[in-house]
Amino acid sequence: MPDIQQEDIKFDYKYGFSVPARYVYKADKGLSEDVVATISSYKQEPAWMKEFRLKSLAVFQSKAMPGWGPDLSEIDFKSITYYAKPIDNQVKSWQDLPEEIKQTYDKIGVPQAERDFLAGVSAQFDSEVVYENMKKEIAKLGVIFCDMDTAVKKYPKIVKKYFGKLIPPADNKFAALNSAVWSGGSFVYVPEGVKVPMPLQAYFRINAEAFGQFERTLIIAEKGSFVHYVEGCTAPIYSTSSLHAAVVEIFVHPSARVRYTTVQNWSSNVYNLVTKRSRVEENAVMEWVDCNIGSKVTMKYPSCYLVGRGAKGEVLSIAYANENQIQDTGAKMIHLAPNTKSRVVSKSISRAGGRCSYRGLVNVNPGAYNSSVFVSCDALLLDDKSRTDTYPYMKIREQKGVEIQHEATVERIGEEKLFYLASRGIDKQAAEGLLVQGFVEPVAKEIPLEYAVELNRLLKVEMAGSVG
Repeated sequence: MPDIQQEDIKFDYKYGFSVPARYVYKADKGLSEDVVATISSYKQEPAWMKEFRLKSLAVFQSKAMPGWGPDLSEIDFKSITYYAKPIDNQVKSWQDLPEEIKQTYDKIGVPQAERDFLAGVSAQFDSEVVYENMKKEIAKLGVIFCDMDTAVKKYPKIVKKYFGKLIPPADNKFAALNSAVWSGGSFVYVPEGVKVPMPLQAYFRINAEAFGQFERTLIIAEKGSFVHYVEGCTAPIYSTSSLHAAVVEIFVHPSARVRYTTVQNWSSNVYNLVTKRSRVEENAVMEWVDCNIGSKVTMKYPSCYLVGRGAKGEVLSIAYANENQIQDTGAKMIHLAPNTKSRVVSKSISRAGGRCSYRGLVNVNPGAYNSSVFVSCDALLLDDKSRTDTYPYMKIREQKGVEIQHEATVERIGEEKLFYLASRGIDKQAAEGLLVQGFVEPVAKEIPLEYAVELNRLLKVEMAGSVG
């Protein structure tokens, strides 16, 4: 491992560049019924979606900001641009994108990842999906992978059946905001018995300053199917704050399995406030693999509603908080049926005054007998200025055969371990990197490192120069 000094990489955010994009349309700053109606009009949406948006706006305006968690009082909703359309029409070839947008994705490495590892790719630039493609052999299986805007028009019966059913606008203020101004995102439908052999990936890029990105993702896995969906996120560095407030709804039908991997590496001016929820039916499996690097504030708690007998839910997460960053992450596991199992493994790293918090909810409802719960929260502090907190909440209302395990640790890199590795000829810099990589290994091994560029950099570069 190279000898990289902490000061050399402290503010080296590889994806902090921006391009002078020429927008087809860019809304005025601020939020109103006119802005919402204009978004719907540009998208040529059916009346039911426009009505859904306007009702959601009223919910957003009526709800107070969250009274718990990180301070969000600096968010100025009046100064945010809620919609920016970068191109007239979506393309199927990277070469057909405007040069400045194409160069953005080339720098990030998404086209190369598509060629090497992926069954399909969707690329969102500010408010719209600008590129979309899926391998022909996957499409022949009946798999649908497109942006949500296309799905509303081409598959209205499926969308109306599921859209907003797991996360209604009234769920929380930012879900209501997303419901009013959502744009882009992914729609995935996997037919019964179909197992998608390679991951599908969506990449979300914020380019504009003081911008709000509000993608909407809906995944439906029919009986006995499997799909692995990966999302990556980056943004430029600006002096003003941007807002990312996504909504993800996943329906895992009996005996199906869905894996949802997030590798986010937002710049330090982004508020990342996301609502993610899954409904897991009989003998189905839902796996969230969540890697949270960067952002100013992240609040994200992937959840599993285990509604069918034998359903299983898992959340594996890494959170990394650097200077002036807050990672408030965790999981929600709601047991609603017998013989259900949940597993949460959380790893967090704080340095240079950063703060990581694990916030978890486990609810075992009456009738969910023979349920099994395992929660492990491990925190690593790299200096005396940083902070870590754990807020576990467990509500167990069924006693028959229920097994609950919860463990938590907070540690610093020990001198004894460093001395042991030094005695084996490993220098201090490399030893520190090895110990940190070993700390996150239970989660890191689940993330597809071949194309998760951001995570590779976290583990192999930032860690090496960040331990002090």
